Amino acid sequence: MIRAFAVALPIAAALLCAQIAAAPAQVASSASSMPTLKRAVTVSGETVRIGDLLDNAGAVADAAIFRSPDVGTTGSVSVQQVLDAVQPYHIYLVNTAGLTAVEVTRAGRTIDFADLETRIANAFAGRYGLGEAKNLSVTLDMAPRPTTVEASVTSDLVLASAALNPVSGRFEISFEVPGSAIIRKPLRFTGSVVETVEVAVTTRALPAGAIVKDSDLTIERRPKQKVAAETLGAAHDAIGLALRSGARAGQPLRRTDLMKPQVVHRDDNITLVYEVPGILLTTRGKALESGAEGDVINVLNVQSKRTIQGTVTGPNRVNILVSTAALPNPEKLADKPAPSPQPPSVASR
Repeated sequence: MIRAFAVALPIAAALLCAQIAAAPAQVASSASSMPTLKRAVTVSGETVRIGDLLDNAGAVADAAIFRSPDVGTTGSVSVQQVLDAVQPYHIYLVNTAGLTAVEVTRAGRTIDFADLETRIANAFAGRYGLGEAKNLSVTLDMAPRPTTVEASVTSDLVLASAALNPVSGRFEISFEVPGSAIIRKPLRFTGSVVETVEVAVTTRALPAGAIVKDSDLTIERRPKQKVAAETLGAAHDAIGLALRSGARAGQPLRRTDLMKPQVVHRDDNITLVYEVPGILLTTRGKALESGAEGDVINVLNVQSKRTIQGTVTGPNRVNILVSTAALPNPEKLADKPAPSPQPPSVASR
């Protein structure tokens, strides 16, 4: 429902009345020059003038007769109110075009505060021990309502003051709107600001030993103060590695949570490889402990029953360390037939 806004201004002061009385009457001799009422008008000032409401208003077009509605709103004024308001200015004949009321809108510019959080982050970036604005998360105590200012006010929000408690993260900040007669006091906002960092977190629960895949991780922002020093900030740092222990969904991963995937497991049957220039021998073995590629582990040479050390080079494959003290002779690594039994000797008399 359009509210009526019209408030007739007092008849002009004596000097203005004398000037208006001296102006020629606005009664036209033809329809083309007759003052004609407008259906809807838009004004930008605090008052509505005769020329805003009537075409062909003549010399009195700038005379103010009503107060404008609030900035950014629309009101209505009846035709009879308009006719009554213009009569003191010697306008007696008006083409009303069959209208009963005129809509009057006061132009304004809306500030919707869509970028308010960005402005606040920029205000505190690099201060109070905080980092870059892009890493600051701002939470307002109350969502700001759009504010309308005069259409003539084109200036942007200007920072007036800003204060922050570094311990709690609570802030109070104010902005001014230069040139506005409506917003005379700074706009005040309160809330909290937290510095965040990117962390790699699991998208689902993973068991111990699971090889981390790209689909197992996502990147989230977490408060910097709550993130451990070794927490991973990129998914590619974890992909292809194995979990030392199980991880729940949404758990940030640390470097210490990961290890190279184990390709040899304790008690596995493995292939032992002995290699020196010109010689390559293999034999059967048994893993005495688990290991990832590149790890040095203890293994059992099944043939010689000796425990030796070797480097894991692939799935169930271990290269024997040449320097190990328990290294058997190369001949003993090869399968050889058992010696033929010797005939018993004849006892001497």
